[in-house]
Amino acid sequence: FSPSTFRKLAGCTLFITGASRGIGKAIALKAAKDGANIVIAAKTAEPHPTLPGTIYTAAAEIEAAGGKALPCVVNVREEQQIISAVEKAVKTFGGIDILVNNASAISLTGTLETDTKKVNLMMDVNVRGTYLTSKTCLPHLRKSRNPHILNLSPPMNLNPMWFKNHCAYTISKYGMSMCVLGMAEEFRGEVAVNALWPKTAIHTAAMDMLGGSGIEKQCRKTDILADAAYCILTKPKSFTGNFIIDEDLLREEGVKDFDVYAIAPGASQAFKEEKLSGSQHEGPHGAKADTASAAAQPLSPVAETFRVIQGAMSEEYVRTTQGVFQFELSGDEGGTWYIDLKTKGGSAGFGKPPVMADVVMSMSSADFVKMFTGKLKPTLAFMSGKLRIKGNMALAIKLEKMLTQLNSKL
Repeated sequence: FSPSTFRKLAGCTLFITGASRGIGKAIALKAAKDGANIVIAAKTAEPHPTLPGTIYTAAAEIEAAGGKALPCVVNVREEQQIISAVEKAVKTFGGIDILVNNASAISLTGTLETDTKKVNLMMDVNVRGTYLTSKTCLPHLRKSRNPHILNLSPPMNLNPMWFKNHCAYTISKYGMSMCVLGMAEEFRGEVAVNALWPKTAIHTAAMDMLGGSGIEKQCRKTDILADAAYCILTKPKSFTGNFIIDEDLLREEGVKDFDVYAIAPGASQAFKEEKLSGSQHEGPHGAKADTASAAAQPLSPVAETFRVIQGAMSEEYVRTTQGVFQFELSGDEGGTWYIDLKTKGGSAGFGKPPVMADVVMSMSSADFVKMFTGKLKPTLAFMSGKLRIKGNMALAIKLEKMLTQLNSKL
């Protein structure tokens, strides 16, 4: 898809953290084609031993693409470096119109495997760095005609599955998302503040380091995020407080062919969750993928069933059921899933329920799908030993009633 013939970002000044490579650089190059000014606020001044690109090589590419570049050595952990770069940007280009908070640190490790040094790095770069860079740019953004802040962070989903494998990392990325929530409201009408996250893994050099060889076949190019970012940044400042998934936005904008973004066209973009234990993402920054994109497409039968259940939730079901059901499934897509029909609004999904389960049901995932699509009656499954139930039997019977109402939807 091509942006309209007139160049929407011509003359705009973008301050992009972590723009020496990966996603940050892709967004910079897309804007540079319009003739934008790009402040490359990144810490790589000397070549990195394993990752290509410095702020100076990125500057050369931006100039070649038609933009103006200002490389600034910025480690977002150092407030003074942020302040100096912002002052230099305003002096060079006369102001700042757009801030992209892309710099990020990652460690996809469990609580006991994450060094304190790594915890500090992720909190300092992802949360504090994003907050301070936004704070420093805001006085200048408020003077712009169409100011935007864009954070590369995920939609906030409090399902424990996004936390259990890398708690510190998820907390730090959600910290960036909370900056969007708060600042979008605080500066509503003055500055647009949004978040962007990929639906699939994105291929960058850092991704190769994290994922090992062969990983790129399941990834998309950074172009998809650059195109989605461009769509957001050219919208009016009234477009604010949104958590955007790249593919969903581009579909709305009329993009039909997503194979152009694939590293290996036709290869499955779906991510096996166990493969990279949830979200992957890169060090200095780039490769953002999070299974919080939870969108491994096409969804497996069990996941699809839960998606439909989640969609069918109603206050009525919650009021009349008042129960929490946990499913221990064996076989393909085994694991723990839940339906919460007790908490306001109700919820369903992968992982343990948010509150203690009243009923625990164990069965194979194949029988589970049959049961939920009306091909296997719960009573029959129970009598024949395919379904084991622990806990409140009366509630288990209530669930059967709900199933008969749901079957029309499944």
